[in-house]
Amino acid sequence: MNPNKKMDIRVGLPRRLLSIAYDGLLMFALLIVANALLIPFLHGKSITPGNHLYQLYLLYVIYLFFAWFWIHGGQTLGMKAWGIHLVSDDGKPIGWWRATVRFFSAIISWALLGGGFLWSLVDREKRSLHDILSHTRLIRVAATSSKPSQREQADEKEKA
Repeated sequence: MNPNKKMDIRVGLPRRLLSIAYDGLLMFALLIVANALLIPFLHGKSITPGNHLYQLYLLYVIYLFFAWFWIHGGQTLGMKAWGIHLVSDDGKPIGWWRATVRFFSAIISWALLGGGFLWSLVDREKRSLHDILSHTRLIRVAATSSKPSQREQADEKEKA
Protein backbone atom coordinates (compact mmCIF):
# COMPACT_ATOMS: atom_id res chain seq x y z
CA MET A 1 0.00 0.00 0.00
CA ASN A 2 1.36 3.41 -0.95
CA PRO A 3 1.71 5.53 2.23
CA ASN A 4 1.38 8.76 0.22
CA LYS A 5 -1.97 7.75 -1.22
CA LYS A 6 -4.99 9.08 0.72
CA MET A 7 -6.91 6.24 2.36
CA ASP A 8 -10.64 6.04 1.64
CA ILE A 9 -12.11 5.68 5.12
CA ARG A 10 -15.56 4.56 3.95
CA VAL A 11 -16.38 0.89 4.49
CA GLY A 12 -17.75 -1.03 1.53
CA LEU A 13 -20.16 -3.95 1.54
CA PRO A 14 -17.55 -6.76 1.17
CA ARG A 15 -15.68 -5.63 4.30
CA ARG A 16 -18.98 -5.30 6.21
CA LEU A 17 -19.98 -8.83 5.24
CA LEU A 18 -16.61 -10.28 6.28
CA SER A 19 -16.94 -8.57 9.65
CA ILE A 20 -20.50 -9.90 10.01
CA ALA A 21 -19.31 -13.44 9.22
CA TYR A 22 -16.59 -13.19 11.87
CA ASP A 23 -19.01 -11.81 14.46
CA GLY A 24 -21.52 -14.51 13.48
CA LEU A 25 -19.06 -17.20 14.56
CA LEU A 26 -18.52 -15.41 17.85
CA MET A 27 -22.27 -14.99 18.28
CA PHE A 28 -22.79 -18.73 17.76
CA ALA A 29 -20.35 -19.49 20.59
CA LEU A 30 -21.91 -16.81 22.81
CA LEU A 31 -25.40 -18.23 22.30
CA ILE A 32 -24.16 -21.68 23.30
CA VAL A 33 -22.86 -20.18 26.55
CA ALA A 34 -26.09 -18.21 27.04
CA ASN A 35 -28.08 -21.43 26.66
CA ALA A 36 -25.77 -23.28 29.02
CA LEU A 37 -26.43 -20.62 31.67
CA LEU A 38 -30.12 -21.56 31.55
CA ILE A 39 -29.59 -25.25 32.29
CA PRO A 40 -29.60 -24.95 36.11
CA PHE A 41 -32.93 -23.10 35.98
CA LEU A 42 -34.71 -25.62 33.74
CA HIS A 43 -34.60 -28.54 36.21
CA GLY A 44 -34.22 -31.11 33.43
CA LYS A 45 -37.05 -29.74 31.29
CA SER A 46 -36.63 -28.49 27.75
CA ILE A 47 -37.60 -25.08 26.50
CA THR A 48 -40.88 -25.26 24.63
CA PRO A 49 -40.76 -24.21 20.97
CA GLY A 50 -42.03 -20.68 20.42
CA ASN A 51 -41.26 -19.60 24.01
CA HIS A 52 -41.26 -15.80 23.63
CA LEU A 53 -39.43 -15.19 26.88
CA TYR A 54 -36.60 -17.43 25.69
CA GLN A 55 -36.51 -15.63 22.32
CA LEU A 56 -36.34 -12.24 24.08
CA TYR A 57 -33.52 -13.57 26.27
CA LEU A 58 -31.47 -14.55 23.20
CA LEU A 59 -32.21 -11.22 21.50
CA TYR A 60 -31.08 -9.42 24.65
CA VAL A 61 -27.82 -11.41 24.74
CA ILE A 62 -27.12 -10.51 21.10
CA TYR A 63 -28.03 -6.86 21.74
CA LEU A 64 -25.69 -6.67 24.74
CA PHE A 65 -22.83 -8.17 22.71
CA PHE A 66 -23.08 -5.60 19.93
CA ALA A 67 -24.06 -2.56 21.98
CA TRP A 68 -21.37 -3.12 24.60
CA PHE A 69 -18.61 -3.43 22.01
CA TRP A 70 -19.91 -0.47 19.99
CA ILE A 71 -20.01 1.74 23.09
CA HIS A 72 -16.73 0.54 24.58
CA GLY A 73 -14.25 1.09 21.79
CA GLY A 74 -16.47 1.31 18.71
CA GLN A 75 -15.57 -2.18 17.46
CA THR A 76 -16.82 -5.72 17.82
CA LEU A 77 -14.13 -8.37 17.48
CA GLY A 78 -15.10 -8.91 13.83
CA MET A 79 -14.90 -5.18 13.16
CA LYS A 80 -11.49 -5.05 14.81
CA ALA A 81 -10.24 -7.95 12.68
CA TRP A 82 -11.33 -6.17 9.49
CA GLY A 83 -10.21 -2.67 10.46
CA ILE A 84 -13.67 -1.16 10.95
CA HIS A 85 -14.59 1.41 13.57
CA LEU A 86 -18.08 2.72 14.43
CA VAL A 87 -18.59 6.41 15.14
CA SER A 88 -21.49 8.84 15.14
CA ASP A 89 -21.96 11.11 12.12
CA ASP A 90 -19.90 13.79 13.86
CA GLY A 91 -17.02 11.34 14.39
CA LYS A 92 -17.56 10.84 18.14
CA PRO A 93 -18.11 7.55 20.01
CA ILE A 94 -21.70 6.42 20.33
CA GLY A 95 -23.77 5.89 23.48
CA TRP A 96 -26.48 3.43 24.50
CA TRP A 97 -29.30 5.22 22.68
CA ARG A 98 -27.53 5.30 19.31
CA ALA A 99 -26.35 1.70 19.78
CA THR A 100 -29.94 0.63 20.46
CA VAL A 101 -31.28 2.44 17.40
CA ARG A 102 -28.50 0.94 15.28
CA PHE A 103 -29.14 -2.59 16.57
CA PHE A 104 -32.87 -2.58 15.94
CA SER A 105 -32.58 -0.79 12.59
CA ALA A 106 -30.00 -3.43 11.57
CA ILE A 107 -32.70 -6.02 12.23
CA ILE A 108 -34.85 -4.07 9.76
CA SER A 109 -31.95 -4.12 7.28
CA TRP A 110 -31.86 -7.92 7.55
CA ALA A 111 -35.67 -8.20 7.43
CA LEU A 112 -35.58 -6.42 4.06
CA LEU A 113 -33.70 -9.48 2.76
CA GLY A 114 -30.42 -7.64 3.22
CA GLY A 115 -31.70 -4.59 1.35
CA GLY A 116 -30.59 -2.31 4.15
CA PHE A 117 -27.03 -3.52 3.64
CA LEU A 118 -27.28 -3.36 -0.14
CA TRP A 119 -28.11 0.31 0.21
CA SER A 120 -24.40 0.87 0.91
CA LEU A 121 -23.73 0.02 -2.75
CA VAL A 122 -25.66 3.08 -3.96
CA ASP A 123 -24.99 5.53 -1.11
CA ARG A 124 -22.07 7.77 -2.02
CA GLU A 125 -20.81 7.56 1.58
CA LYS A 126 -21.27 3.74 1.60
CA ARG A 127 -23.74 3.92 4.49
CA SER A 128 -26.26 1.17 5.05
CA LEU A 129 -29.85 1.78 6.10
CA HIS A 130 -29.07 1.30 9.80
CA ASP A 131 -26.13 3.72 9.54
CA ILE A 132 -28.48 6.36 8.18
CA LEU A 133 -31.27 5.70 10.71
CA SER A 134 -28.90 5.70 13.70
CA HIS A 135 -26.77 8.63 12.50
CA THR A 136 -23.64 6.48 12.64
CA ARG A 137 -21.01 5.45 10.15
CA LEU A 138 -18.35 2.82 9.78
CA ILE A 139 -14.84 4.03 9.05
CA ARG A 140 -11.71 2.10 8.23
CA VAL A 141 -8.78 2.20 10.57
CA ALA A 142 -5.19 1.62 9.53
CA ALA A 143 -3.46 -1.67 10.25
CA THR A 144 -0.83 -1.56 13.00
CA SER A 145 1.42 -4.30 11.56
CA SER A 146 4.16 -3.60 9.00
CA LYS A 147 3.42 -6.88 7.16
CA PRO A 148 0.64 -6.82 4.55
CA SER A 149 -2.32 -8.38 6.28
CA GLN A 150 -5.37 -10.15 4.97
CA ARG A 151 -7.22 -6.91 5.72
CA GLU A 152 -4.85 -4.87 3.53
CA GLN A 153 -5.17 -7.40 0.74
CA ALA A 154 -8.96 -7.00 0.98
CA ASP A 155 -8.43 -3.20 0.78
CA GLU A 156 -6.63 -3.58 -2.52
CA LYS A 157 -9.36 -5.86 -3.91
CA GLU A 158 -12.04 -3.40 -2.80
CA LYS A 159 -10.33 -0.57 -4.67
CA ALA A 160 -10.15 -2.58 -7.89
